[in-house]
Amino acid sequence: MNYFEYNGTSSLDMGLRIESKNVFSAPEYEVDFLTIPGRDGELIAGPGRYPNVQVTYSVFLPAKSTQELAEKITAVKEWLYEEPDRYHDLTDTYDAEFYRKAVYAGKLDIEDELNRIGVFTVSFSCLPFRYNLAGSRPHSITASGTVLTNPYITASKPYLKIYGSGPVTLTIQNSAGNSTWNFLDLDDYIEVDSELMNFYKGPELRNDMVVGDGFPKLCWGQNTISFTGNVSRIDILPRWVTL
Repeated sequence: MNYFEYNGTSSLDMGLRIESKNVFSAPEYEVDFLTIPGRDGELIAGPGRYPNVQVTYSVFLPAKSTQELAEKITAVKEWLYEEPDRYHDLTDTYDAEFYRKAVYAGKLDIEDELNRIGVFTVSFSCLPFRYNLAGSRPHSITASGTVLTNPYITASKPYLKIYGSGPVTLTIQNSAGNSTWNFLDLDDYIEVDSELMNFYKGPELRNDMVVGDGFPKLCWGQNTISFTGNVSRIDILPRWVTL
């Protein structure tokens, strides 16, 4: 039986039954084009973006009475509308190796068929990328020069936790070139989150302790991770993504 899980709760636990899911092959790439008089074709103006995509499930909610249906619908509403100001993990059995970052942003129009079954659609607004579940498992790196291979053409924005002390240098070499970060004085560890675009240690920001080329990205193909200084290990979540 197919199901989806949103914000840690399964649709099965809420009594929902899925009839179908709409599947998008990829989001539309939004980009501006410039027309130059006297020149054939159009120029691409700057970098574009991928907008959010809608993932929609057609569901029904079986019930033995109108009262039972009303109670189940109330529970479903409380589940879907909880924490509407942030994204949550969304997984399903249709795409079992990936998850999305989604928020419920629709309304519920529920039909009562013969006072026994509530029929409606559940539509999530999702970030454009699908996240590979394997990319959410940590890798521990203890040797400088370790290679991680990104299997997807889309560059990922990893999370790293670097354990060490004193001045440390981190270098990532890939198809985009070499990028280096100098950590001025590690005290036990420092965390690097390329999605949040922050360096920190627990609740404390450490952006002023780092000099380097923006934030790490893992490009398609091989990524060689090297370091110098007193580093005991680096834990990394690659966060592999694809469209």
